[in-house]
Amino acid sequence: MPIVKSIVKLKHFTTIENISNEEILTLLDRAHEFKAGASWEPRKKQIFTSNLFFENSTRTHNSFIIAERKLGLEVLEFDAVGSSLSKGETLYDTILTLDALGVDVCVIRHSQDQYYDELIQSPNLHLAIVNGGDGSGQHPSQCLLDLMTIQEEFGTFEGLKILIVGDIDHSRVARSNAQMLTRLGAKVYFSGPEEWYSEEEFSEFGPHMQIDNLLGEMDVVMLLRVQHERHTEDEGFIKENYHQTFGLTLERAKRMKSGAIIMHPAPVNRDVELADQLVEGSQSRIVKQMQNGVYARMAILEAVL
Repeated sequence: MPIVKSIVKLKHFTTIENISNEEILTLLDRAHEFKAGASWEPRKKQIFTSNLFFENSTRTHNSFIIAERKLGLEVLEFDAVGSSLSKGETLYDTILTLDALGVDVCVIRHSQDQYYDELIQSPNLHLAIVNGGDGSGQHPSQCLLDLMTIQEEFGTFEGLKILIVGDIDHSRVARSNAQMLTRLGAKVYFSGPEEWYSEEEFSEFGPHMQIDNLLGEMDVVMLLRVQHERHTEDEGFIKENYHQTFGLTLERAKRMKSGAIIMHPAPVNRDVELADQLVEGSQSRIVKQMQNGVYARMAILEAVL
């Protein structure tokens, strides 16, 4: 396939709120092209990226590394424990240093909501910031790969009914996906424990309902990871109870409409959010989500470069 230059040019990729529908759809087109074998011809000079993950990550971190290497970029690995951050250096000063050394793109995951604001507003930083997830805020690259997976399956977003189940309030995946799916014409519904749902923040995107009242109508059932670090047995959380009350059990899966798919950003707590047998079952697109993550992130990196 010939080299196709991306139409989208972004200074940073931090939140889907700052990206238009047209830009998102063009990024998706480019991700599909990469998956089909398209290549990218980088600039003549070396291009350096660095991945700063201050929270544990398997899929997002390694997906970005593979995307960077597929694009022919030089990857400067970053160890937060062995860096000057352990001596009290701020995130801003760390990025200022990497910028001075010649890094072109920093992919960052951080526990602070909107950590990127200070970085992208600084007149002294010239590199691009790609948000790998901020606190309970946004996860824009996960959003793009989820959109890619849904688009592959249905060809459109208009009129699709999508159910997001779990800890809505603490989920950056739920925020990003609900916002963008609604903008693209899908109908979003939420389910899970009511105490894990903020009506003030999410009701504009769709109603919160019991899972058993929705399953038969949904095109996509998207489960969210139960964050055990937030919810413990001391607080009354028991995983078996959660699975039977809110999870996608084998019995519930039988009531899903024909052609409906199961998604999950992973890692999956098997037999908590969904039954173990469903994770790799015929309705599941969880593995495809992980595969698509590489191509979606290639499109993102190309856009900011």
